Amino acid sequence: MTKKVPAGTPLAPLWQSWRGLGGWNFYYLLKFGLLWTGYLNFHPLANLVFVAFLLFPLPSLKLHRLRNWIALPVGIGLFWHDTWLPGPESIMSQGSQLAGFSMDYLIDLVTRFINWEMVGAAFVLLVAWLFLSQWIRVTVFVVAALIWLNVLTIAGPAISLFPSAAQAPAAATAGATATATETGSAIAPVPGDIPAQTAPPTTQNLTAWLNSFYAAEAKRVTTFPTSLPADSQPFELLVINICSLSWSDIDAAGLSNHPLWKHFDILFKNFNSATSYSGPAAIRLLRASCGQPSHKNLYSPEGSQCYLFENLAKLGFTQHLMMDHNGVFGDFLKEVREYGGMQSPLMDQKGLPTGLLSFDNSPVYDDTAVLNRWMEGEEREPNTRSATFYNLLPLHDGNHFPGNSKTADYKVRAQKLFDELDAFLTNLEKSGRKVMVVIVPEHGAALKGDKMQVSGLRDIPSPDITHVPVGIKFVGMKAPHEGDAIEITQPSSMLAVSELVARSVDGKNFVADQVDWDALTKNLPQTAPVSENSNAIVIQYQNKPYVRLNGGDWVPYPQ
Repeated sequence: MTKKVPAGTPLAPLWQSWRGLGGWNFYYLLKFGLLWTGYLNFHPLANLVFVAFLLFPLPSLKLHRLRNWIALPVGIGLFWHDTWLPGPESIMSQGSQLAGFSMDYLIDLVTRFINWEMVGAAFVLLVAWLFLSQWIRVTVFVVAALIWLNVLTIAGPAISLFPSAAQAPAAATAGATATATETGSAIAPVPGDIPAQTAPPTTQNLTAWLNSFYAAEAKRVTTFPTSLPADSQPFELLVINICSLSWSDIDAAGLSNHPLWKHFDILFKNFNSATSYSGPAAIRLLRASCGQPSHKNLYSPEGSQCYLFENLAKLGFTQHLMMDHNGVFGDFLKEVREYGGMQSPLMDQKGLPTGLLSFDNSPVYDDTAVLNRWMEGEEREPNTRSATFYNLLPLHDGNHFPGNSKTADYKVRAQKLFDELDAFLTNLEKSGRKVMVVIVPEHGAALKGDKMQVSGLRDIPSPDITHVPVGIKFVGMKAPHEGDAIEITQPSSMLAVSELVARSVDGKNFVADQVDWDALTKNLPQTAPVSENSNAIVIQYQNKPYVRLNGGDWVPYPQ
């Protein structure tokens, strides 16, 4: 029988009212487990403050219970804050797009977040805590661990002032090298495309380096000729912008040896798309003629010299726009026009067969049919210069075949697309037309997923998502390239594509008896791997990836 406390009895002093964390111990043991395995972006001080709030002695049992109810939503919010999941800002900004997803696709996305192995491990941890808490004061260990994590956080900046051998770059960054004095201090780097990365990777130094990167990029621009020479040769430029295709996806799908890759004359092996969303990716490609801007500056006006297709229009190239979708979702077509400078009317899509249905149940037209329509339309304009931008999304997450609501297997869709592009290039080669084909994916599909993001989630532009294959093919050359593709292994991005187009714009390589491939591909602009969405930035610094979320501190990207 519980002994009742008589009314009016004074409450016990605070120092006699200490209570343990109770069930919150399991909350923190779960967090420590996730932190140990690299699944958390843990904030030690915030968690220590929360524990102090939970432990503060309250004489009244009612107040203690009320505190636990108040702590429940706070704890959930703190747990979310400690994960790599999208923050409220990102969710709010994507809210209208989420509303456009089909219900089947939303259910598919939710189920991806359930890791049954981790659920099982959490259950084992729960049983272990219930068993051991009979003899061990777990609260003491939780508080001690939190204090130790805070000590490490405070000591971190001090420790980083003395870089170890592991912190120093293993090799000089491409495009910028540095020497050292006998005492080990860095001397000014040799000027290059990429700012030097000699300072220790502290938050302050990484932010300073990023600012220097954007300052340097703002000064870079592709120089196009003001006019074409009299002996220039007309040709067609076809830029194919594929959604959801990265080297990581190709490996995961087992399509690294597909015949498509044998077509290319030039293949970029270290190309960074700089974003993981379609709208910004298309804008970056259409603005390829200037250095890489920040995500925010993508949505600000730029000088006409930055727009690749406008530079070509000044030289007599007519512009064309093709898509295998309607461009409505995410205001894609609107952004391409408003911020990418592409004002050409969208190629007629009437009568095109539907190959897939998108994640919002809108049609994705058969790409062979779209490309055949381009072939027929361009044949009506012989001996003219034209530049076509073609955006396609059969590989986007959530696409499904008509009559089946389940997301179609990525490998099946990729195999079909690669077969279609392979056949298209083969037919184009037989046609005798002079065409420079440039394939530049928007971003990857996040097919594998990692510790920060489940498969299909692209809120953070991780290296696996932004490391994309870029291929160049010159069709109809008098002296075509023989042998394997020329591989560009230097860190590259959109400016290198613009430079290759500028070097080829007179069309003389199509009729030359011998093409100087070394001159064509030599000293292309290099660009450091910097990728950015509205709330996340990922950079490569001293050969290691670092991520910053919502303007917070930089942390190593978990691998």
